[in-house]
Amino acid sequence: MKSSRSTEIIVRPGELIDHFMDGRLKLIQSKDGYRFSIDAILLAEFVTIRQGDVVIDLGTGCGVIPLILLLTKLVGYAFGLEIQEELAAQAARNVLLNGFDDKMRVVLGDIKKPPIAEESADVVICNPPYRQVKSGRINPDPRRAIARHEIMASIDDILRAARNILRKKGRLAVIYSSVRLADILVRMRRFNLEPKKIQIIYPDLNSGAKLALVEAILGGRPGLKISPPIIGQGNWENQDLQ
Repeated sequence: MKSSRSTEIIVRPGELIDHFMDGRLKLIQSKDGYRFSIDAILLAEFVTIRQGDVVIDLGTGCGVIPLILLLTKLVGYAFGLEIQEELAAQAARNVLLNGFDDKMRVVLGDIKKPPIAEESADVVICNPPYRQVKSGRINPDPRRAIARHEIMASIDDILRAARNILRKKGRLAVIYSSVRLADILVRMRRFNLEPKKIQIIYPDLNSGAKLALVEAILGGRPGLKISPPIIGQGNWENQDLQ
């Protein structure tokens, strides 16, 4: 059952409350700083969740992915790990704002040394930075830079954390640049994470792929399913995300 503590929430200067999913989801975000994108929503829609699953979001930002999952799927409990103190504070307030303080906890910490017990999760999700540090211009806004470039954690750091946190046969779901798809598939196997499901995302019917959703199982057997592609924003095409 959702809690009813949303009246206690403080919106800080430079922040606002956005409403999504016909008002079911309320999010405190920065007016001009880092804001979540369609990637997070597509990942939440893609990941396999079974009733009662414990879910951990690595790099939770404002907490949008686990909050969507709590609203739409039968999650038992969710944790959001975030290294940036300002974003972790936003996520914690968003948990309260949406009345999920009995179903979700935000943890301030580093993916490289996550303060989370090993073999404690059924599902790990991550919307990681797609670019290596030496690839492209780094955004002057540190929050956006960390979201886009592997400044605080590499893909190996993320896969290592997922392997350690997941229970046997647990699932990892990520969204990643299609240009680096082969790279992440190879690296998943190095960490005993067997890719089981892929869904490719295209901006439109006449353009090449930009992103890919991948789900892997810890210690899973080989056998890969390619799901139908997503064109544009999929079921969220007409939704106002900002």
